[in-house]
Amino acid sequence: MEKIRFEWDEDKNQINRRKHGISFEEAKEVFYDDHAIVFDDPDHSFGEERFLIIGHTRKRLCVVSHCYRDHDNVIRLISARAAAKRERDFYFRG
Repeated sequence: MEKIRFEWDEDKNQINRRKHGISFEEAKEVFYDDHAIVFDDPDHSFGEERFLIIGHTRKRLCVVSHCYRDHDNVIRLISARAAAKRERDFYFRG
């Protein structure tokens, strides 16, 4: 099994931590949640195809915006935040 590789902009990571209280290091954990749900994010896919994933970290249920890099099979993290009520309901209905 190939290990998942991640990348992100460190300035964006710091902004995300201040704004949402979630580091991208924590956000990576959602990709290891067996029950995570991934779906397209066409409203934010300008110049690149973006996706959202709802899944658990060790601390909370999160929504992470990301894209897939063709080179080296890398996932680029764009933003992360705690899941809203409707997103939690969607996740738990599974």
